[in-house]
Amino acid sequence: MVTLTIDGREIQAEEGTTILEAARENNIYIPSLCYHEEVTPYGACRLCLVEVARNRRERLVASCLYEVVEGLVVKTNSERIVNNRRMIMELLLARCPNNKTIQDLARQLGVEKTSFKLEDKQCILCALCVRVCQEVVGVSAISLVNRGVDRQMATPFYEPSDVCIGCGACAYVCPTGAIGFEDVGDTRHIRWPNNEMECKLKKCKTCGQYWAPEKQLDYIIKRANLSPDAFDNCPDCRD
Repeated sequence: MVTLTIDGREIQAEEGTTILEAARENNIYIPSLCYHEEVTPYGACRLCLVEVARNRRERLVASCLYEVVEGLVVKTNSERIVNNRRMIMELLLARCPNNKTIQDLARQLGVEKTSFKLEDKQCILCALCVRVCQEVVGVSAISLVNRGVDRQMATPFYEPSDVCIGCGACAYVCPTGAIGFEDVGDTRHIRWPNNEMECKLKKCKTCGQYWAPEKQLDYIIKRANLSPDAFDNCPDCRD
């Protein structure tokens, strides 16, 4: 265990814990859009910036990436931090001016409008979808492509992905709702910012309802070495 101070409050945290994790474990609020406990921290949104002091040196760091150390002093809401967060929020608000999540967080951080040129995006390029697809699902169906202002989340060559299993994990973790899916009849329609694709759903042999993507169930059967008929019935109709 290491002892550190956050906003004047002395706390203890496991070695290897990040500042953001330590803060959340102690009910200390630090805003973040690109963090999720199930995937590797990425530091994309920069909203989790905090001010740290160590060995007489003060600097700004991304709290989702910076690990706690003995004697570390952290400020989460200093004037310097507030000003930097508001600037970052202005940039996000300019990129996604019509997104409710961004609008609400901007107001929470004291930003009512932006001085930057407005776009009409929904994706903030946090890469949560990419990371969960790679690290949790294990298929890498999507990635970040291009550079600079042309940076986008997309499938290879912007074509329907051959490896996507239609699980919808990317939509579940997306903080702004830029990714969505809908089940219509026997088909799941997945909507990404730059393209769409369809996945066939499995039909329950008992009740006849379509309940999960066939490719997802086949993937689970292969990974878990289950019987080929393991998912012939939906959860409601299993013994």
